[in-house]
Amino acid sequence: MPYDAVNMEEILSLCRRRGFIFPSSEIYGGLAGFFDYGPLGSQMRKNIKDLWWCSMTQWRDGIVGIDTAIILHPRVWEASGHLHGFTDPMVDCKASKMRYRADQLFFARVIVEGETIGYVSVLDGIDKQVRAEEEAQKLKRRLAKKGELKPIQLLPYTDARSEEYVKIPSPATGQPGTLTPPRAFNLMFQTHVGALEDTTSTAYLRPETAQGIFVNFKNILDSTRVKLPFGIAQIGRSFRNEITPRNFIFRSREFEQMEMEFFIDDSEESWQHWYSYWIEERLRWHRSLGIRPEWLGLEVHPREKLAHYSRACTDITFRYPFGAQELEGIAARGDFDLRQHQKASGVSMEYFDETTRRRFLPHVIEPALGVDRLFLALLCSAYDEDEIEGEKRNVLRLHPAVAPIKAAIFPLVKNKPELVELAENLHRRWRKKWPVAYDASGAIGRRYRRMDEIGTPFCITVDFQSLEDGTFTLRDRDSTRQLRLSEAEITAEIDSKLSL
Repeated sequence: MPYDAVNMEEILSLCRRRGFIFPSSEIYGGLAGFFDYGPLGSQMRKNIKDLWWCSMTQWRDGIVGIDTAIILHPRVWEASGHLHGFTDPMVDCKASKMRYRADQLFFARVIVEGETIGYVSVLDGIDKQVRAEEEAQKLKRRLAKKGELKPIQLLPYTDARSEEYVKIPSPATGQPGTLTPPRAFNLMFQTHVGALEDTTSTAYLRPETAQGIFVNFKNILDSTRVKLPFGIAQIGRSFRNEITPRNFIFRSREFEQMEMEFFIDDSEESWQHWYSYWIEERLRWHRSLGIRPEWLGLEVHPREKLAHYSRACTDITFRYPFGAQELEGIAARGDFDLRQHQKASGVSMEYFDETTRRRFLPHVIEPALGVDRLFLALLCSAYDEDEIEGEKRNVLRLHPAVAPIKAAIFPLVKNKPELVELAENLHRRWRKKWPVAYDASGAIGRRYRRMDEIGTPFCITVDFQSLEDGTFTLRDRDSTRQLRLSEAEITAEIDSKLSL
């Protein structure tokens, strides 16, 4: 399917209709930036996390797992810089009371024959340039200006000069003079620990999982036999009080991260080698899951936009329906985090190299991936429409390892007890091995379509021949090809397709 054919409305409709994702607290009107995963969504989400965990820890040497608390000591966030530096620039519209992230609000000067006749503003999006040009043309016509309109050059609101704030129109009202200057907004959710709610009990929900790894670095060294280079992996919930959560589950206020901190020696050669290695390795893994390779890209952060402690950072991007956005980040963080926690806690984070007899602070390469962003990228990559015998079919071409249901078992008809009994027995045996479904309702073609739409890779039909020779019809979702196989052959076939 061509890229333009996949849009968010189709994905949203599928998620709601088939029980992948629901708005959280929906019966009370929902809560922006929070989502609940339904039966299919929660199983698919578990599959994603299991595959990442296995690929990072179980199938590798030198990477161990950890699971740290959501609420850490407040001094963790002070040492890491989150308490004072984890902010987004925020802009308010005083007329509409709308709030925007300044880096997602764009403006342009409208210039006709060398004269600035006004300003236009648009929110970030794949079509923001087109929308800005349309607004500029409208402004030119409204002011009855003659002459050539200079090409529109969009800039983030953070680049506006102070005297321009009152001239830039609000996206909500279209009127200038109501937008505030950008101001810092801390993204951490604040809570209290203990019986009293005062400054001594203030704590925070973690905005990232990485700091839980860094503060346990010494514990891992002391309790395991790891040697450099080694990694510590973690999957966990994080919370950010996003100013404008948007684009479905792409940017939400509660989300799950899969992060790995890979500790290496402090040489120039070492970080460059492992940084390149993890970029290629993570790209390979995404392709193996069924992410469309033509929709993947790399965005190297320019040096002037790197964090002050970062040596390099590259984003693996994905072309979502709303534009190319970060899917996973691979960052060379240097020794900043260990150094900060060593300084703040007074506990040494140094590593002793028995070969060189040298003590030093290891450097870190960090691949960090959002479960929800990957979930959405997989849905977008898998969503397809085709025709079978002239009938339109919606199908999710998910990799079998990712698919929430691996196989569906159908009795050909439900009014023949012997067929139903055999199908139910197969279902009972196979569900001890994989997530499987049983469906006896409706015509066989309709049952196929239901399973196609939720990404089930295989359907097994029990028919009258099954009673005679113990074989069944195995139908492949993508090709719709059907094979006649025994139970043992079907088991082997499905097992072979579940590995990456």
